[in-house]
Amino acid sequence: MEIMTTRFGTLDIDEGKILAFTRGIPGFADKRRFILIPHGEGSPFFWLQCLDDPDLAFPVIDPAVIHSGYSFEIPDGIQEELEITRVEQVQVLVIVTVPRENPRKMTANLLGPVVLNVETMTGCQIVLDHSRYPLRYPLFQENS
Repeated sequence: MEIMTTRFGTLDIDEGKILAFTRGIPGFADKRRFILIPHGEGSPFFWLQCLDDPDLAFPVIDPAVIHSGYSFEIPDGIQEELEITRVEQVQVLVIVTVPRENPRKMTANLLGPVVLNVETMTGCQIVLDHSRYPLRYPLFQENS
């Protein structure tokens, strides 16, 4: 299947790799189909490219790469919604914000992880307890 994207041009994608978001992403509720695109060889980043809007792509990363203690319980309702029955089905990513003026000030949204079932190719973004993780977790520590 060919798709047109603003960032990557025309891509030939495997329809079996399309992620169906059960409720969209907050702020983009009507955007429900995405594909994961590696940022580059050896890079820990991916792009969550929307198939419903060629202009919409979120940089994402596995939170374990940036925060070794990151963990949370997936709510029962989300497990049912995504048909998660085993931990091996789950992939968790977090959305990264990269400021144009200074990419070294990029942050990751640890408060709202993206939970994927890699077997059923379904996903959703959830919101965790506000006291546990920040919305803007810096990827680079500032030198004092």
